[in-house]
Amino acid sequence: MWAIRISRFFAPKRNLNLNIRYYQQARAPRLPRCLANPLHSTIATNDLRTFSTVVRRGSAPAILTDPMTSNRNMVASVRYYSSDLPSHIEVPLPALSPTMEMGTLVKWEKQEGDKLDEGDLLCEIETDKATMGFETPEEGYLARIIVQEGAKDVPIGKLLCIIVESEDDIAAFKDYVPTETDPVPPTKPSFEAPPPPPPPQAQPLPPTPAPTPPALAAPLPSTPSPDGRLFATPFAKKLAQDKGIDISTVKGTGPGGRIQAEDIETYTPATSVTVTPPAPRAADPSTGYTDIELTNMRKVIAARLLQSKQTIPHYYLSVDINMDEIIGLRAELNDELSKEGSKLSLNDFVVKAAALASMKIPEANSSWQDSFIRQYNSVDMCVAVSTDGGLITPIVFNADRKGVLSINRDINELARKARSGELQPHEFQGGTFTISNLGMYGIKNFTAVINPPQACILAVGGVSEQVIPADPDDEQVFTVASMMSVTLSCDHRVVDGAVGAQWLAEFKKLLENPNRMLL
Repeated sequence: MWAIRISRFFAPKRNLNLNIRYYQQARAPRLPRCLANPLHSTIATNDLRTFSTVVRRGSAPAILTDPMTSNRNMVASVRYYSSDLPSHIEVPLPALSPTMEMGTLVKWEKQEGDKLDEGDLLCEIETDKATMGFETPEEGYLARIIVQEGAKDVPIGKLLCIIVESEDDIAAFKDYVPTETDPVPPTKPSFEAPPPPPPPQAQPLPPTPAPTPPALAAPLPSTPSPDGRLFATPFAKKLAQDKGIDISTVKGTGPGGRIQAEDIETYTPATSVTVTPPAPRAADPSTGYTDIELTNMRKVIAARLLQSKQTIPHYYLSVDINMDEIIGLRAELNDELSKEGSKLSLNDFVVKAAALASMKIPEANSSWQDSFIRQYNSVDMCVAVSTDGGLITPIVFNADRKGVLSINRDINELARKARSGELQPHEFQGGTFTISNLGMYGIKNFTAVINPPQACILAVGGVSEQVIPADPDDEQVFTVASMMSVTLSCDHRVVDGAVGAQWLAEFKKLLENPNRMLL
């Protein structure tokens, strides 16, 4: 018998680390209650500490589900001891993001025979969010690479490589071929887009003749008599005339080949069956279009946006904000910061104001959790960043407690990492509120799709000069002001219309009177 020991360790804002060891034992311990089947074991780690259980040699690695990682599956490396092969570690593809089900192996940073130290960069994997580095889980030597560079749609749990302790053991794995049980199919995340509804049951149709192969589909026409007459019943002739059918092309099934009414009713023109389907247009160079293969990121973006629009009852609130005070304050602060090489943007003030408004109206800083609403005590602000692979929303943590300069530096660093594919999972997973700003593209206003399970997203347009009524104390009737239009998308299950209006009113006060941000 073989035993598996699983230990768990936690680190703040880091992925769950799991180490698995297999040991041969003379006498196996009792199975814990959480393991019903030692061959296909799913272990809920909410009550997992350190324990041992029995498994059979050659079974697939255990899948560990942890509530701290959004119920995603974490696949751990497995060390095997056997008489056939030297002691070795099988390293499967881990789940590097909550929504990851498959990945693309972009590049191996280590080659077969290389020495590995724990923490070395082993390979680069493209997830549904970004291209990320996968570190070596154990010290040793890379004995065998199973999945080659460029492999796409590699499922979670698929064996990537073999690591051995001694350099002398590398040769034993030269021709190693993994078994069929190595890949472990991942389970779907709890917030994945719902599967499409099953196709409707086929409705009964009127009886029709069974389809025949194309070579037999065109029935032979009735053969006229030597004097040129075509035998058909009067009713069949009238029916053919009403339907516009050339009766000479109909095969008669009556006595002597006579055409009957049933032959007209069931008649199918030969051209409708023998027509050859056109070749796919994509293969024609004159079509004038190019088919672009979907990346993992684009697939997940499509699924989550579809889920959001299908399952979240959106409603929208818009308001125009006078940005004159913020523009003046920004100019003054940028003069002070020019010596440091820093420059604040209007978006930095928008993020700060949104964070403070979310603390004042906490219902907007909440999420829908199916059976309850979760309200957060701090604001982790997601800021939408456009990359070549798609949209990603890195997080400015505790934005309500940070100054505008600190927010500016965080956003610049996160945007750089997002565009270079260097974001770590904890930098884009989660968040409590999202801002999407298209003002730099000249967009005046737009509506954004909520990022589930969050309850709100703010769409920010550009700043433009507009004529507005002047203050009653001024002599002028009208004045010109720099106005910005914003639209708040709300989940009506969490945020009622009046609450959304209160949030926008508070947000507008903070931007039009920026001194309030100091209170």
